Amino acid sequence: MESAYVGVDAQGVIQYINAVPPDSSIAVEVIQGLALPGFQNAHSHAFQYAMAGLAETHAVGVADDFWSWREAMYHCALAVDPDQAQAIAAMVYAEMVRVGYTHVAEFHYLHHDQDGKPYAQLAEMGQRMVAAAKQAGIKITLIPVFYQKGGFGLDPQPRQRRFISRTVDDYFNLLDASSAAVKEYQDARLGFSVHSLRAVELQDILTTYQQGPKGLPFHLHVSEQMKEVSDCLAYCNKRPMQWLLDNLAVNERFNLVHSTHLNDDELTRLAKSSACVVLCPSTEGNLGDGIFRMKEYVKLGGKWCIGTDSHIGLNPLEEFRMMDYRQRLVTHQRNTFEGNAASYLVNEATSAGRKAMGVASENHFGIGQPLDAVVYQSGSHLLANTSASHRLATLIYTGDTSRMVGTLINGQWVVKDQHHQSGHTIKPAFAKAIREIKNR
Repeated sequence: MESAYVGVDAQGVIQYINAVPPDSSIAVEVIQGLALPGFQNAHSHAFQYAMAGLAETHAVGVADDFWSWREAMYHCALAVDPDQAQAIAAMVYAEMVRVGYTHVAEFHYLHHDQDGKPYAQLAEMGQRMVAAAKQAGIKITLIPVFYQKGGFGLDPQPRQRRFISRTVDDYFNLLDASSAAVKEYQDARLGFSVHSLRAVELQDILTTYQQGPKGLPFHLHVSEQMKEVSDCLAYCNKRPMQWLLDNLAVNERFNLVHSTHLNDDELTRLAKSSACVVLCPSTEGNLGDGIFRMKEYVKLGGKWCIGTDSHIGLNPLEEFRMMDYRQRLVTHQRNTFEGNAASYLVNEATSAGRKAMGVASENHFGIGQPLDAVVYQSGSHLLANTSASHRLATLIYTGDTSRMVGTLINGQWVVKDQHHQSGHTIKPAFAKAIREIKNR
């Protein structure tokens, strides 16, 4: 509808949506804005925000790709203590809210102390991610990650010592401790994960999924790099996505991150499986991972959502545009998505994103649902002079954060006019953490 009155209860749950105003005794806040459902960030490594922009100096004559970037990531991962990790996470989560994300899936593998020994509280670092989300006012799905190996058939490297669960039982103990951690915040929930086929023994991947909790979303990296594909072929005579589809009953619970190197058969089978591909265009571009075959996948009926991964970029509108424009460049055609592209992008990203978070309902603006929304200025010069039929496309393909009114979570402004409600404590804590780490 062109304009609407929305009423929420004390918990921010929608009770009323109508073009007719409520009873005159009820206080009304008038907002001149265009409201979209809050976006879901389905893939985050919060600690990596501390190194955003620090791996962009490239030695002359030396190849630089994901594997060299990873060395900088290890340095960062080994540096942060729990207080610093929480401060960094709170800052990047606050930034997510500022640009319109209302829920984040934290793909969390920074588990142990700097010497590799487990904390007394096994899920100490996961607990800090939940605390950071609470500070920032964002909803979180904590996804403790099973990380076991240093590559296909290889022991873990010393630099990976903070990530490692040696056995399936070790991982399940971590998962149990993480389950307790999410109970400390009403807007936290749990998922589970193996990092990738190269990071966990193949039999243990099967066991983890088969014996893991039923009903929770299951996340993993797959087919991100060409080297990963060639190493997997050498190790088990199958490509990563091929092995996954052949050995597990891949279904709507699966959230497969990146998937940038798929052949025709893998793409078709994946689309038919009802699994969700989690695309992270800024990070995939920054790392030189590759380009997901989006246009073909969509025509096959495949499901997808977005994430920000290493947080080199955060704006969901930019993620949409990068995703679309890459397809236009490789196909030399503009119709990546048939029909109303903007409407498709928003609807698919939010509905599949909610599933990736473990949220059962796909209905965002409905009675009984929390009011999670990002609001853009309807009075900005382009939107104010655009018909209703072109308004959403104008916003998605031309908009930026300067056009935002703010972000509502559970019916409350968490960010308004670029001001985060807890920014006065989050920003100084982040600055202190970065000074202590001394990596910038």
